[in-house]
Amino acid sequence: MRKLIAAINMTLDGFCDHTAMIADDEIHQHYNELLSNADTLLYGRITYQLMESYWPTVVKNPTGNKPTDKFAVMIDNISKIVFSRTLKNVDWKNTKLKKEVIKEEVLELKQQAGKNILVGSPSLIVTLMQLDLIDEYQLCVQPIILGNGLPLFKNINDRINLKLLKTKTFDSGSITLYYEPAKQNDL
Repeated sequence: MRKLIAAINMTLDGFCDHTAMIADDEIHQHYNELLSNADTLLYGRITYQLMESYWPTVVKNPTGNKPTDKFAVMIDNISKIVFSRTLKNVDWKNTKLKKEVIKEEVLELKQQAGKNILVGSPSLIVTLMQLDLIDEYQLCVQPIILGNGLPLFKNINDRINLKLLKTKTFDSGSITLYYEPAKQNDL
C-alpha cells in the first residue's frame, strides 16, 4: 500500500504562509527528494491555485537555480488531484478535479500500485487527518515566529497522538519532523 504523506512548511508558531518561508537550495533539494519518491499530489483549491500560478512559468522560463528549476519540472510533471467545490476546471497538466474528499476513494488510491501520495494543503491535511488517512507527517518547521496567519491544525476537535520517527535539520535552522500516527501500544 502506498503511503499518504502530509508534507508542509510551517512557522515555529504553527502558521502556513509561503511568503514567510525559507526556500533556499537545501530545502528545495529536500522537496525534490520527496517528490522523486511520489507520483501523486493532493491539493485543496487555494494551494493548487498558488502553485499553478507560479511553477509552470518557471518551467517555461527557468530561474537558472538548479534545485528550484528541478522542483518546477518535477511538480509540473507529477499527477495532481485538486479537491474543490468551486473550481469548474483545472488547466495545469496532469491534474484532475474532484468536488469532495471521499474516504473510500482515497483508500482506493492508496491501494493502487505506485509511489507515495503527497498532500500539501493545510485544510486538506486536516480533512485527511480527521478521516484517519494520513500515514506520515513531514512538518518542515521554519525558524520564524509569524504571530498570525493560517494555522496548520485549524478546527481539530479530537486529540491525535503522533510518534516521532526522525528529524532532519537544515543549515537555515529549519527542521523537518517526521511523524506517524501513534498506535495504542506506542502511548
